[in-house]
Amino acid sequence: MTRFRLRTGPVALFGAVFVLALVVLLPLRLVLGWFDLSQTRVAAREATGSVWFGGLREAQVGSVALGDLAARLSPWPLAVGRARIDVAGQATGDSSAASRTIRGAISASRHTVGIDDMTASLPAGNVFAPLPVTGLELDDVSVRYRDGNCDKAEGRVRAVLGGDIAGIALGQGLSGNARCDAGALLLPLASQAGTERVDLRLWQSGRFVAQLTVRASDPTAAQKLELGGFRPTSKGHMLTIDGNF
Repeated sequence: MTRFRLRTGPVALFGAVFVLALVVLLPLRLVLGWFDLSQTRVAAREATGSVWFGGLREAQVGSVALGDLAARLSPWPLAVGRARIDVAGQATGDSSAASRTIRGAISASRHTVGIDDMTASLPAGNVFAPLPVTGLELDDVSVRYRDGNCDKAEGRVRAVLGGDIAGIALGQGLSGNARCDAGALLLPLASQAGTERVDLRLWQSGRFVAQLTVRASDPTAAQKLELGGFRPTSKGHMLTIDGNF
């Protein structure tokens, strides 16, 4: 019979096993508190499980509901002082929630917060009212705020529209590529025909400014837009909304 002799003393071995158990079983809620991931405006009713196999119950970003998400810590960014929590799940908020998938990550460090490689279909609810934006679809979107200012933004965004505004039927959707502009995240979204456009600016604080521009097809449509609060400009009729999400 072959015998194996442990070169490590029992005290040191017990200590190593104890530390390993602490790391493996470390509650996710403690890590979220340590790295203050609330800066990302992502919150949850409860964080459950360990840091490697956890979950966020009734998660939301600002006032937008995300539903229950699986969550785990990605170890490699810790080497550069950044916490990255990978998340996956399905958003909630309407009857089509089954198709609203979420996959990506939220991250934070001493000076930065943001999302990484996020592909998601999110319900907007009445966040952007009176704009008829019912949802936002993100395609591999990454956004980084540094010391409160947008420092990096990339990826494709599509705004899903429902209904009309001022009696004018809008297109089925507006899309564009995310970028930074004067400290804000800018989503320049336009319809395929180019007759409708939304320039949506979002700040880390949760404030947003949305400018909807519509090119009226005839004087009757222009009159309806002006009665609905739009003002005529050289680019078309514009409605500006300032709010928080």
